[in-house]
Amino acid sequence: MRIVQVTAFGGPEVLVVDRAPEPVAGAGQVVIGVSVVDVLFLETQLRTGWGAEFFGQSPPYVPGGGMGGRVVSAGEGVDQGWIGRDVIAMTGDGGYAERVAVSVDALVPVPEGLGVREATALLQIGPAALSLVGAAEVKPGERVLVTAAAGGLGSLLVQLAHAVGAHVVAAARGGRKLDLARELGADTVVDYSEPGWPERVREAVGDRGSPGTGGGDGVDVVFDGAGGRIGQDAFGITARGGRFFTYGVPGGSFAQVDPGEAERRGVSVRGIEQVQFAPEEGRRLAGLALSEAAAGRIRPVIGQTFPLERAADAHIAIEARDTVGKTLLLL
Repeated sequence: MRIVQVTAFGGPEVLVVDRAPEPVAGAGQVVIGVSVVDVLFLETQLRTGWGAEFFGQSPPYVPGGGMGGRVVSAGEGVDQGWIGRDVIAMTGDGGYAERVAVSVDALVPVPEGLGVREATALLQIGPAALSLVGAAEVKPGERVLVTAAAGGLGSLLVQLAHAVGAHVVAAARGGRKLDLARELGADTVVDYSEPGWPERVREAVGDRGSPGTGGGDGVDVVFDGAGGRIGQDAFGITARGGRFFTYGVPGGSFAQVDPGEAERRGVSVRGIEQVQFAPEEGRRLAGLALSEAAAGRIRPVIGQTFPLERAADAHIAIEARDTVGKTLLLL
């Protein structure tokens, strides 16, 4: 079968198409005929060697932590009724392949009314979005800022905050991304590649206090998927008593927040732990996200797709910040 592996740490050119033996389902496992692979910004970073001390990867390896497809075989102890079902699954690694063996406990069935492509797009961002909005306890009328608002996770957060009745401020780079955020329900859009963008956010939300906390000028909730300097600027316009969530690293690092300043302003700060889950909780939230999508209450934005053999092009597009929504590999 075809695979794409990282042959050495480096640029997109280290992603090389190769062949490997087809996997065989062991006890408690199934083999999935992969049709869709989720591609994350994190995977482009790991490919360069970033985070190797934390993630423990060393070349050669096959990337891809999430994929979807149809169960083609089942091992000992597995209900044979799984065969022929459309599923999604977290794999850790190994998803850039035509077939993958996974534990049956990792499977999330794709509900009727939802395609495998859309389900796979939700596999990793759906749980994160539901967790963040739930933890923030967003209320109607509150002012919510989403950075990286046209990305996969950001686009879901815009939809969910809008559905609650919040005033949603979407921050992204360029007209194409801002237009998407408006389409998804953002009340205000701001281009953070332009100088002075935090002041434009302040002007848009006004100085009317925080509905839930009595805070001052600024936004009540920040979902920071950008990190770096953008994240720091977003923290600066978080209202007193607000809630700040930092989980994105496209800016090179998580937003660096001064704990003393957060305490002085009464801002609660939460980080990457808010979008990391034990396997059972991740599957539960993924199933809930799929149900919400099947019912039409949320929709994943699939901005671009590439065939498996063009995985390097997918990485190039993501690194160039030339993508909206989710990037998928199709087989």
